[in-house]
Amino acid sequence: MSRLKSALVTGATTPLGRSLCARLLASGCEVLAVGLEAESAARFLIPEAAAYAAADLAKPRELHDLVFGPAKARSIDTVFHLATHRSLGVEGERVHALNVEALRQLIAHCEAHPTIARLVYRSYAEVYRVDQRLPNVIDEEHPLDHGAGRPQWLRDRVEADGVACARMGMTKLEIAVLRCADVFASGTGSQIYDYVRSRVCFKPLGFDPMINLLSLEDAAEALFLAGAAERGQGVFNVPGADTMPLGLCIRSAKRIAVPLPGPLLLPLYALRRRIIRTEFSYGLYKGRMHFPGILDGRRAREVLGFQPAGVS
Repeated sequence: MSRLKSALVTGATTPLGRSLCARLLASGCEVLAVGLEAESAARFLIPEAAAYAAADLAKPRELHDLVFGPAKARSIDTVFHLATHRSLGVEGERVHALNVEALRQLIAHCEAHPTIARLVYRSYAEVYRVDQRLPNVIDEEHPLDHGAGRPQWLRDRVEADGVACARMGMTKLEIAVLRCADVFASGTGSQIYDYVRSRVCFKPLGFDPMINLLSLEDAAEALFLAGAAERGQGVFNVPGADTMPLGLCIRSAKRIAVPLPGPLLLPLYALRRRIIRTEFSYGLYKGRMHFPGILDGRRAREVLGFQPAGVS
């Protein structure tokens, strides 16, 4: 039987949060869903069977009261932390507070909590560095992207990943960090999903790298398995089932691929972001637009039993 009986899910009103809540409920687990929205609005976004608590996790007092209030009253045993700011265009201290400091404080509160035994943090494949000098198949020991001049979106994710990893094995709290491939769905912050929204997709001339896509359902399943596993502490890469050349991805989305010299793509996509408020950033995704960077999912398969089904 699963050790997972009662779970708290942050970021529960996002597409991935909703999918995870539904998966947890289907397993018989009780769910406390947490979001920024008032309950009247959140009820349209989360499964009906889930309990709900509104909390601004960027505010330390609200986070504390959530963990030692509703979470304690429900004897929560597992926390799934998905809450993060998805937009590349928003920066500042409040964004950092949600992306990084909320996780730091959440871990400290969980370590002191009487019933919480495991925390599962959803991290990102983008934290890995991709360039021509590194292996194309990325395992959990691969270098992270600490490059200078990177956008806050990436800096915060690398820092948060490090915060979670640094506490592993330090207390009774078990921590699992899932570095997920690009979750190819609307509202997830997916770079590739946003990239293929354009009718014309500009790609680097002479390059057609392999990319890997993770479905919403597979991402939720991996998170669920990390929470339910008997031994689930550590870092796990979570690849999708669908690996293909970038050009094939563009054609599958019924878009037109236009190869251009690399130096032209940065200003073109910067202009696109400013004019139509899209999220794809060539500056952030440049390495993956030139060189393959495919996650090695053997550890998640062997320890968690995760096997992706594919994008529907």
